[in-house]
Amino acid sequence: MKQQAKNGAYYVGLMSGTSVDGIDAALIKITDQHPGEAKGLHAAKPQIELLAFANTPFPEHVRAQIFELFDPQQATIDKVGAMNVWLGELYSQATHSIMKQAGLSSEQIAAVGSHGQTIYHAPEPNWIDGFNLHYTVQIGEGAVIANRTGIPCVSDFRVADMAAGGQGAPLVPFTEYLLFAEQNETLLLQNIGGIGNVTVLPAGGNLGEVFAFDTGPGNMIIDALAAELFPPLTMDAGGRLAASGAIIPELLSWMQLDDYYAMPLPKSTGRERFGKQYTARIVEMMDQHKWQKHDVLATATYATAWSIADSYERFVLPRYKAQRMLIGGGGSYNETLVKHITELLAPHGIETLTQEDIGGSSDAKEAVAFALLAYYTMQRLPNNMPSVTGASKPVVMGKISWPSPY
Repeated sequence: MKQQAKNGAYYVGLMSGTSVDGIDAALIKITDQHPGEAKGLHAAKPQIELLAFANTPFPEHVRAQIFELFDPQQATIDKVGAMNVWLGELYSQATHSIMKQAGLSSEQIAAVGSHGQTIYHAPEPNWIDGFNLHYTVQIGEGAVIANRTGIPCVSDFRVADMAAGGQGAPLVPFTEYLLFAEQNETLLLQNIGGIGNVTVLPAGGNLGEVFAFDTGPGNMIIDALAAELFPPLTMDAGGRLAASGAIIPELLSWMQLDDYYAMPLPKSTGRERFGKQYTARIVEMMDQHKWQKHDVLATATYATAWSIADSYERFVLPRYKAQRMLIGGGGSYNETLVKHITELLAPHGIETLTQEDIGGSSDAKEAVAFALLAYYTMQRLPNNMPSVTGASKPVVMGKISWPSPY
C-alpha cells in the first residue's frame, strides 16, 4: 500500500533526449493536490519541490546501439524490441538510484513518469485510406519499470495527443505554464536539448493562449560535428571550440535556407531532418571548400542561435513582445551559443537568463516535467496543450503500467 507524503505526493520523472547523453531522473514532492483542468482556463498551480536529481550516462555500447535505431534501415524489429526492454531495465535502475538519493522507498512514490527514448517522430499528416497515419516511437518499456520498482509507471505520452490530431510535441509547455507563467511579463522558455523548442507564456495569459514549437536543431548538429571533427569528443563543452572559429557566410546561408524555419505553426522536428544525413552534408561541403573545422563548428553554433532568434521574430513578435527568455537544457551550458542568443535578442529588448540564473536547474527541468505530467495522468486530468500541438481537444496523455499486487 502506498504511503502518501504529508500534504502531497512523491513522483519520479525520467527523461532521455535526442542527444542520448544519459538518463535524467528527478524526484519531486507535489504539495498542492488540486490541479486545474487544461481547458483554456487559469489552472491552479501545484507547488513543486525538487528533492533529488541525477544524470546516469548511458554505457557507450548502449548509446551506440540507440544511435543505430535512429536509422530506419537498421532499426529492425528484433533490435527495437530488445532495446525497448533494455532501456526499461536501465530506467528502473535510475529510479531506484534517485529514490535512494532522496531517502525514500517505492511504497512512498505515487508514480514514475517516463518520457522514454524517441527513436522516430513523424508528426506530419500521412493520409492513407482516409486515416491520418502519422506516428511517433518512444521506447523504454513501462511494464518493466513498474515490475522492477513496484511503482505504477506512466509512459508513452505522445500518442494520445497524436490520436486527437496533434503533433505529440512539444509536451513540456503544459508544465511550463503551471510553473513559470507571470501576470505582468511575457516569457520565452527556450529549451536546448538535441532539438530546440520554445514555449511562449503571454503575460496574464491562460492555458489556451500559450503556444510553443520546435525552433529547429539545438545541440544535435553541434554535438554531431564535434564528434565527427574532433574525436573522441562527443560535444563542444562550454562552446570553447566554436569560440575559436569564425563564421563561414556560405555555410551559414545554406543552413538558414532549410525550409523547416518557414513552416507554419504548429510544428515539431527531430533527428529525421537534422540528424546524421544533415551533418554528413556539412562535412562534405567542408571537404569541398577546404573550410577549417573550427570555423564549421562556429558556424553551426551561430546558426543554432540564429534559428532561435529567427523563430521569435517570425512567430512570436507579431503577436507578443517578450521581456525575458529563460534558457534550459544542455545547451544552456554552451557559453558561446548563449552569447550569440543574447546578442541576437538584445535589439528586441529581451533579457536572456538560464535556469540557474533564477535558482533552477537546466538539467532537471524536463525530468521534473514528466513527473508532473504523470501526476496529471494519475488524476485522470488532461495534460496536453491543443493550442501547442494542434490536437482537436484536451486529452489525458500517458499509458499506465501497474506493478503486480502480489
